[in-house]
Amino acid sequence: MTNTDPRVLDDQRRHWRTTFESNPTMYGPAPSGPALAALELFEREGVRDVLELGAGQGRDTLAFLRAGITMTALDYAPEGLTELSDAATTAGRSGKLTTAAHDVRDPLPLPDDSVDAVFSHMLFNMALTTDQLTALAAEVRRVLRPGGWHIYTVRYTGDPHAGTGVDRGDNMTEHGGFIVHFFDQDLVGRLSQGYSAPEIIPFEEGDLPRRLWRVTQRKTHSTEGAPVPGHERSGTPRP
Repeated sequence: MTNTDPRVLDDQRRHWRTTFESNPTMYGPAPSGPALAALELFEREGVRDVLELGAGQGRDTLAFLRAGITMTALDYAPEGLTELSDAATTAGRSGKLTTAAHDVRDPLPLPDDSVDAVFSHMLFNMALTTDQLTALAAEVRRVLRPGGWHIYTVRYTGDPHAGTGVDRGDNMTEHGGFIVHFFDQDLVGRLSQGYSAPEIIPFEEGDLPRRLWRVTQRKTHSTEGAPVPGHERSGTPRP
């Protein structure tokens, strides 16, 4: 395995900005399947405000806004956030939306205990080292209120692209200019410190198809990862 090259990882920002500029409707208007599943949980649990990491052009953000949830959307490509803001204004939902260009390798720009949930779709798969992912998971826990929900999706080592393409080190490979960090169960466990035991649900998406896990967990009162009473979940992926 090669060592990770910070210059290569940093170049992903430019690649994503160029991609959004040339593909203003890259993902289409429909929300992702994970966002719809998260929305069901949010409505059931009375979630009022959500931080979305890697919001992109906002197809999932808009679904949450339409449900009346107050959203903070972060992405390091401002082009996508501009499209999201325009779409929210057109839909009459801009009053519940805050956007900010942000690199998740830096501390999250929110106070402690400030949101009910954090959602991201494949953001944790980006060109982030294991140490950076560990720091990000801790930052997510910091901004969540006690008992708050962390829901994220990741491509895992059973994906057809895992172990192929250009090796970028630390379980990261590059395909078509995009670097992907492929997860295994050990990494999910490492990122679960301070959370309930994660529920891991496999699913597929896209034409390849991509194979992903949807991970759902709650912030606990300690940093030992003890389950929240009534929400014990297995860390073993289930169909």
